[in-house]
Amino acid sequence: MIVYEYPFNERIRTLLRLEDLYEKFNFFFQQTHPLQHHAALATIFEMLEVAGRADLKSDLLQELERQKQTLLGFKSNPNVQADMLNAILGEVDHASSALMAAQGKTGQNVRENEWLMSIRGRTIIPGGACEFDLPSYYAWQHHSAEARIADITNWFAPLAPLFEAIALVLRLLRESGRPAKMIAQAGSYQQMLQGKVYQMLRLTIDENLGAIPEISANKYMLWVRFTSQDGDMKPKPLETDVPFELTLCNF
Repeated sequence: MIVYEYPFNERIRTLLRLEDLYEKFNFFFQQTHPLQHHAALATIFEMLEVAGRADLKSDLLQELERQKQTLLGFKSNPNVQADMLNAILGEVDHASSALMAAQGKTGQNVRENEWLMSIRGRTIIPGGACEFDLPSYYAWQHHSAEARIADITNWFAPLAPLFEAIALVLRLLRESGRPAKMIAQAGSYQQMLQGKVYQMLRLTIDENLGAIPEISANKYMLWVRFTSQDGDMKPKPLETDVPFELTLCNF
């Protein structure tokens, strides 16, 4: 099964982009080759670009506090498992405390590192990080894998609380929706949302169907059009019925 996610607003779009970058960073960071560590470092630079919004930290803190108050309201509900609720509340408190303890602007430690900024300035140029452009960086890439991992860990550490909070907020958002089985008649599906505000939708489909969803949505209507792609040809509309699972998520 393939899960496609579509954000309904810019805030969730930013969080999803940062989550995607964090997954890429983790993959390359855990490898040992210098080129893979170059990709990890370049991904940190991309994170700084996306996380440049000054209010991202405060947005996350406000959302975590809102989630905490909502969860506290379930304490008096006898149908709620107290141990699971307390565990989630503990995660929210930990994420909030770590985020509040993070000093300065997101990624300020990287921005204040002139050497890293010189690398960042060259990486945006195609082929700009060659050894003749950045001999000191080329030398760093010849350090042991353990030394490079230690350096990258140190550079990323101030960003870690931000991504911990993002992971928790997105997890709570995904768990807020209830999946419903749908059929796209002749490859097309529409649903009136009647002004109800959602943050994100999740669409799950059998990958063997070869159906690719093209999604557009606003607070009034959701529209999904399924296409297929063969080889290097551009996607073409599907005319067959397509079963899928739809989850509308909201805090």
